[in-house]
Amino acid sequence: MDVGYLLSASAVRVTGTSLRNGIQVDYESLIDALVQQAEALSELPMLRVHWYDSAREGVPDGPQQFIGELPNVKLRLGRFGVDSQQKGVDLRIGLDLVTHARNGVADVFILISGDDDLTEAVEEAQVHGVQVILLAVPNAQDRPHGISRHLIRAADGLKIIFSDAIDQAVTKVKSLSAVPSTVTVSQGGPLRVKAPSTGFTAREAPGPSSAPASRGASRMPAVGTADHAEPVDLSEQIGSVVTNVLTTFRSSATPEALAELTAGKPSIPRDIDKALLTDLSDRLGEDDLSEAVRQRLRARFWEQYDQV
Repeated sequence: MDVGYLLSASAVRVTGTSLRNGIQVDYESLIDALVQQAEALSELPMLRVHWYDSAREGVPDGPQQFIGELPNVKLRLGRFGVDSQQKGVDLRIGLDLVTHARNGVADVFILISGDDDLTEAVEEAQVHGVQVILLAVPNAQDRPHGISRHLIRAADGLKIIFSDAIDQAVTKVKSLSAVPSTVTVSQGGPLRVKAPSTGFTAREAPGPSSAPASRGASRMPAVGTADHAEPVDLSEQIGSVVTNVLTTFRSSATPEALAELTAGKPSIPRDIDKALLTDLSDRLGEDDLSEAVRQRLRARFWEQYDQV
């Protein structure tokens, strides 16, 4: 399970934006539901769940510790780089997939990810006689969300996670704007953290790390797109994306996080900036937004923020 994909895509289904701070997750029930579906797909008993996520300096936080202590769940952590982007997760997934296939650990691998970077690892694993089936998060129309077409072609099949599994385990965060900022963990619930103080401004050029989550390949249509999309009003799409991200952020952020966002203006925290870029990329069906579009998106964020 590529947790970055699983949770950001689930957030899109639940809140309309990939901003993960806007959801709370019952991890135990979600993992149980995914295991049951994987066993039904493979017609084999599950050996183990590998849970791939990132952690500050590789040290698990509260929810990650809870997940790592669940039966038959192996916690595999990458790390966050200085730019707040996850590092090493794709590499770990690919290495484990090939190593386990080579060693004959299992006959069928169920992969929950949409990342084009895993295409070669899937093909190499298949050389050793295993099947690799993709399990995609459904969008609001119950279609696969954010899956690289290269990855689809490489895999032995594409299935969709049962919508009930997402809808019952992933819910919107209740508004925190009126409560103090605290860190709480309950049954693997979300860890509340303040928004990063560093990020992009409306004038800064983005680095490679701020590109949308699915890199270098065309993707399955995401929420709000269609197979044969008609030309869209770019300004309207930008406004809609900004509205969704701002609404989700305001409903889930602590008063301290809101104050920090205002104090850091015109810098946009990287988690918010990434959600803006990813969501607009999904809306337009484009993997690489032009610099002009990125600047318009970031400028519009502050325009709408100041209007409320």
